[in-house]
Amino acid sequence: MSVQMASQGKMPVVLLKDGSTETKGRDAHKNNIAASKIIAEIVRTSLGPRGMDKMLVDSLGDVTITNDGATILKEIDVQHPAAKMLVEISKTTDNEVGDGTTSAVVLAGALLENAEDLLNQDVHPTIIVDAYRKAAKQAGAFLAEIAESTSPDNRDTLKKVARTAMQTKLVRNDSDQLAEIVVDAVLAVSEMDGEDYKVDVDDIKVEKKAGGSIKDSEIIRGIVLDKEIVHGGMPRKIENAKIALLNSALEINKTETDAKINISNPQQLKVFLDEENRMLKSMVDKVVASGANVVLCQKGIDDMAQHYLAKAGVIAVRRIKESDLTKLAKATNTKIVTNLDDLAETPLGLADAVEEKKVEEDKWVFVQGCHNPKSVSVLVRGGSQRVVDEVERSVHDALMVVRDVMLRPSIVAGGGAPETYASTGLRNWSNSLDGREQLAAEKFADSMESIPLALAENAGMDPIDTLTTLRSRQMRGERWTGIDVMKAEVSDMKSSEIIEPLSVKIQVVMAAAEAACMLLRIDDVITTAKAPPPPPGGDGGMGGMGGMGGMGGMGGMPDMGGMM
Repeated sequence: MSVQMASQGKMPVVLLKDGSTETKGRDAHKNNIAASKIIAEIVRTSLGPRGMDKMLVDSLGDVTITNDGATILKEIDVQHPAAKMLVEISKTTDNEVGDGTTSAVVLAGALLENAEDLLNQDVHPTIIVDAYRKAAKQAGAFLAEIAESTSPDNRDTLKKVARTAMQTKLVRNDSDQLAEIVVDAVLAVSEMDGEDYKVDVDDIKVEKKAGGSIKDSEIIRGIVLDKEIVHGGMPRKIENAKIALLNSALEINKTETDAKINISNPQQLKVFLDEENRMLKSMVDKVVASGANVVLCQKGIDDMAQHYLAKAGVIAVRRIKESDLTKLAKATNTKIVTNLDDLAETPLGLADAVEEKKVEEDKWVFVQGCHNPKSVSVLVRGGSQRVVDEVERSVHDALMVVRDVMLRPSIVAGGGAPETYASTGLRNWSNSLDGREQLAAEKFADSMESIPLALAENAGMDPIDTLTTLRSRQMRGERWTGIDVMKAEVSDMKSSEIIEPLSVKIQVVMAAAEAACMLLRIDDVITTAKAPPPPPGGDGGMGGMGGMGGMGGMGGMPDMGGMM
């Protein structure tokens, strides 16, 4: 419909083109909130250790089975603009802290649902937004209050945090072993920066391969390359490897300008080929002279160069990704060489062994046993491709939460304990506010309890009874009391060893509040129409061809036969 506005002279003024739609005021709010509630409802049932998985089938028929909030929302390809904003907060939470993606969306959905009640009571959106922002800041302070400081390199705490992140996943039964691997990997790549730690999760390469079981997953103190050794005549394993990392090709480069070589007799051809071989031989000689017995090259290696390397007993791997080469440099404590002449002055990388192993039907090269590697690999295994994909997602979440604790060494209980504590604190704090802001702050407190409520529902517990028990025990000063979903009871989370990073909880509250505030401030949704497709046969030139068809069926033709 075209939006028309009557001007003073009673002439309609067309503002938007045909087919555009506009939703204003209360309708706009209702529409956006309804879409957000649907998104929150989709992921709500997958929250916590008893959460259900979702099976997502894409347009090509590929199946993903997961209960990871960010993955679910990314795969379902949401179209509604307001719902897309909730998908964005789950992505942001995943990138920032790695966990809490489902909680962020559930909390944002609850904030909007409660805001709808206030809008129906004619509370202005701006008042709700202001109160929500203040409440979010205050909730962060309450969460920091309940948190406990820990040592950033305390292995025991880090393992508990990693295990808690994986309790909600398919890998729960193997979480002990995987937590050990994850903590080893993060501690290996962490570096001291003054008094604080610096951790880059990108330094941990996660390789996955279907086959075996989750128990076969392992950490390699070095890098796994999904490549083969280039030549059959090269050794398959070298102990005490001395590694050269090359960014240049072991090939004869083509000239920049177009050049022709005129060869008039076979002798000249032989000289030309001999010269090419001599150049390749001199390249290989530089590598061998440096003392390297393993060459890992980002670019190509000529067949003749492969032959000379094989004769020298050197292992070579080519076409390695730049990101992998960078990780190899960190793992083996060396530099990448771009010019072969610099190889003699560059210290070689060291590893206990470089070996080609068969992983299922593929051959991979393992650079392992690096001394003090600042980049490591985690090889993830599982019974099928679906399982391996989910294990990889679980390991990613665990790596991120361990990193979070090392960067900000504060932990809180899981099981909805911090949310309930913050909710109670917000209710008391809301009494200090005046007017309608107080109502909005109370609604924020109610929304915080959507997390323990969802946990209780997913565990098959009575949500009301569970929440009242949880509140009363926290009021008695048992701050770390939460819902032990596996035992289906309210208990002390510290004894259950369910702990999470403080930074995850704060990120969840801030991200959810920001998304809710942004959606509440929208009071007008204008959707412009897509340009209509050109009408069929609209091209004037082709129209004439239709007439030709008439000629093709020349009515007189059959009669001509009769005339003859």
